[in-house]
Amino acid sequence: MKTASPFRELETDVPRVRVRFAGKDLMLRDGGNLAAELLAAGVLSFRQTPVSGAERGPFCMMGACFDCLVEIDGVTRQACMSEVTAGMDIGMPGTEGDVDA
Repeated sequence: MKTASPFRELETDVPRVRVRFAGKDLMLRDGGNLAAELLAAGVLSFRQTPVSGAERGPFCMMGACFDCLVEIDGVTRQACMSEVTAGMDIGMPGTEGDVDA
């Protein structure tokens, strides 16, 4: 996961909450769009394709393409259709407990 981001935040005075992505704590804007907030935090790869393992991240940002799938508190969801809330535990789908790797 990269720490620098090519994306910038337009509003910096919004309260932030702690979330966890792939085992790393991040401070994201409360109520912000999860996909946009992760991109601004430097997270560019949200998941890997099941067949080739190619990295994927947000593409359409409107819920049509499913490239931004993440696992939020154990449930697979589209990051672009989710709001940031305090204490979210976010991971890449299919990476926990994989024994066939």
